[in-house]
Amino acid sequence: MLSGMRVAARTEGPCPLLIVLHGLGDTSAGWEWLPGELQLPWLEYLLLDAPDASFDGRSWFGIALPMDGRFTGALPAIDATAVERSRLMIEDVLAREKAAGRAARDIAILGFSQGCLMTLETGLRHAEPLGGLVAISGWVHQPDALVSGAPAHARAVPVLMTHGTFDPLLGIEHVRPQATALRDAGFDLLWQEFEKEHTVAGRTEVQYIARFLEQCFGREHARRRAGSGTAPD
Repeated sequence: MLSGMRVAARTEGPCPLLIVLHGLGDTSAGWEWLPGELQLPWLEYLLLDAPDASFDGRSWFGIALPMDGRFTGALPAIDATAVERSRLMIEDVLAREKAAGRAARDIAILGFSQGCLMTLETGLRHAEPLGGLVAISGWVHQPDALVSGAPAHARAVPVLMTHGTFDPLLGIEHVRPQATALRDAGFDLLWQEFEKEHTVAGRTEVQYIARFLEQCFGREHARRRAGSGTAPD
């Protein structure tokens, strides 16, 4: 069973949930800044920790890193069995949330890097349409298999996929065609490029994500104060 940290909404009554999946070598603690920066008081958060130890943090699946430490931007070889294992563990989290009375449409998933891959792999294969998916600086696991294996209703799930134009780890020239393939297959995917490396593009990207989530959950666009400075630049 996955563990993590829950951040309550700041408003009364029923509220949607955003499940957050970190990247390789990180933990849920690395995303504690997100609720304060998104400034969506009606949103509850569940920041999950991946199941495997990796470096000083956690990992969703095994990944082949270059022996010489030199990254070319090519998409890495990964442990597909571990991807499926982690997907089922996230599915268990979704099942528990729905058993507690939350509708699938009131749940969104956001993931970074490895978490991006898990967001798409889980969210687009889920048995019911989720409220939305935010996939940041990652890639798609076996796009052809995802297109053929996703249920028909997955094509109505709003997806925001963002990437850096000079990401040195996952080259945009490799990821952009994957996003295009999903969109061409009928998925409701919005592709947005930012001038950034393998990170979040500070307030610019955070505000873009916030507006997307407002649209997913039918909330009015809110004017936001300046950020607290905790979002990565």
